[in-house]
Amino acid sequence: MKDETINWVDIGRLDDIPVQGSRRIAMGQTNIAVFRTSKDKVFAIEDKCPHAGGPLSEGIVHGNCVTCPLHNWVISLEDGKAMGADEGRVAQYKVKHQGERLMLAEGYV
Repeated sequence: MKDETINWVDIGRLDDIPVQGSRRIAMGQTNIAVFRTSKDKVFAIEDKCPHAGGPLSEGIVHGNCVTCPLHNWVISLEDGKAMGADEGRVAQYKVKHQGERLMLAEGYV
């Protein structure tokens, strides 16, 4: 999908998300977790662990990954895949900076 055909939603500023933290955004019936890494990279994935549905937005951010608070599954923020021997994937969403604002794409990648 090309950026010019995407409907972008303003979700606030980078500073609204704590470093190595997250913010939960409701988009329709879906909760999306928007993460900020220690290097200020921003990622957005479905806020539901593929293992048991745990809230990834409440997990621990390390590097470009998040660890689910329920059963310690590690999910890549870059591609939404479970790491190591675990299998599964969550939907990813595009995020971009527009000036000082963060914009989230409606619809997953």
